[in-house]
Formats: sequence, C-alpha cells, structure tokens
Amino acid sequence: MIDLRKKRVFIAGIGDDQGYGWAIAKELAEAGAEILIGCWTPILNIFTTSWEMGKFNESRKLRNGKLMEFAKVYALDAAFDRPEDVPPEIAQNKRYQNASSYTVSEVAGAVARDFGQIDLLVHSLANAPEVKKPLLETSRAGYLAALSASSYSLVSLVSHFGPLMTKGGSVLSLTYIASERAVPGYGGGMSSAKAALESDTRMLAFEAGRKWALRVNTISAGPLRSRAARAIGFIDKMIAYSGANAPLQREMEAEDVGSAALFLLSPLAAAITGTTLYVDNGLHAMGVALDSPALASSEESTPSLAKSS
Repeated sequence: MIDLRKKRVFIAGIGDDQGYGWAIAKELAEAGAEILIGCWTPILNIFTTSWEMGKFNESRKLRNGKLMEFAKVYALDAAFDRPEDVPPEIAQNKRYQNASSYTVSEVAGAVARDFGQIDLLVHSLANAPEVKKPLLETSRAGYLAALSASSYSLVSLVSHFGPLMTKGGSVLSLTYIASERAVPGYGGGMSSAKAALESDTRMLAFEAGRKWALRVNTISAGPLRSRAARAIGFIDKMIAYSGANAPLQREMEAEDVGSAALFLLSPLAAAITGTTLYVDNGLHAMGVALDSPALASSEESTPSLAKSS
C-alpha cells in the first residue's frame, strides 16, 4: 500500500464530486495525504455549500468508512497570474466580487503562509469558451483563451508553486488523445491546448527537475461521463466509440485515473518524469476503427482483423 501520510497536495480544478480531479483527491486521501483544493472562483460558493450540506457525503466515503476531508479550499482562477492581470469586466462580475486573492501568485502566496510547503501538485484544469466550435470557426480570442486556461495554467502553477514544493515532489496534469489525433467535435482550440500541455510537460520536467528536483508527468485519460465532459456535447458517442474499438471493452471509471495518478505521484514512480501515461483502456494503440462502415461492408473484415497478430 502506498503511504502518503506525511504528504500535502494542492489540487487545482475540483468543483464537484465528479471527474478525474475528485477521483485523484480520493485516492490520495486513501493514502493519507493532506488535501488542499483550488476551486474555480465562480463556483466556489456552490462547491463549499454543497460540501457543508452533505451533498458529497456518499462520494466522499473512503474504503475505511471515513469521509474524505480537505485542509482548506481556495478560490482560484488559473487564467490570471497576478491581480493586475484581471480585466475590469471579470473583477466586477458578481461571481468574483465576493472573492479575493484568486490569481495564481496570490493563491501560491496564501498556501505558503498557511502551510509553508506542499509535496504534490495536481493540475485538473481545462476550459475553452468555444469548445463546441470547429477549429476553422474558432476565433483568435477563443483559441488563446483555451490555451491560457488549459495549458499555460500548468506552466504558471509550476512556476509559482515550485518554490514551495519539497525536493523530490511531483506534478501531474490531465490530457486527452485529441492532442495527437483528430477528434471531430473537440474544438475551440482544446486539441491545441492539450498538445501544448504535453509538450510543456516534457520541458517542465527538465526545467523543474533541474531547478527543484520535481517530477512532471501527465495522464492521457479516456472518456468519462463527468459534468465537464457532458458540456462538450458528444461524450456519450466517445464512450460508445471507445467501447467498440478499445482493446479492453469496459467503460472508464474515474478510479482508473485516480489509481494511476496515485502511482505517478508516489515514491514508486521516483524515476518517471516527462511522461504521458495513457489510461484509456488501450484506445490510443488502435489504428483501425472496428466499428467503421468500411469494415462492415465485408463480413470477413472484422474477424480477419481479430485473428491476426
């Protein structure tokens, strides 16, 4: 069993009890880690109220029967590095007016004052205002917003939290196969943002490794029916596609990524850095879609593929 009882983790991007960020938090809590959460500023009140009212109690249950706890939750908008970066229309928005100190530098400073150091950092952030638009219809502003919130945010988090992390600490982010394969419907610049995230993972592994002895990895996760994924609009089709074509014909569970994340963040992965780990039932390995109409046109096509090795 992995023991993280003396470790503290900051997880950026938890806003409900669904998705991979929550699953990673639970696995780390199971291992004894102390959990700090960075919640997107506009939904912070909804998240904390739901927590206090017990709406997450069932999904907070750990294997020992106790409930997962967090040491503190911070308002965080990782699209902004410093207070002066926040445009007036955001600062004056009613969802931001009751919050303060939510830029990356401010949150890192608050964590340093509150806890001194952290050991682990998880980036579970992705947002694209035009994600439902094809790339050809995506505006420059929408494209750059996707890269800012979904990929540069990792660079910013490592830059600001790196000095707070203990030697040998670990950073982890989440990516998706659209970074390297065309996935129609995953638009608005999100495929570009994920490609940038994976490239940055490799460079950050070198720079943060040499500067602070940190490891930096990312998990390319398969499709999950989370609230964020449903907002894209075609998650059910992606899950069906994976079920038909992946080597392992099982639906992804959030715990699959949570367990892989626990390993990568633990001392068991002490020599692993700069890596993209696929946790997708093997879908990334496939070069032919078995449910393609081209194969269905010949009754012998699919069996012959299945028999070949």
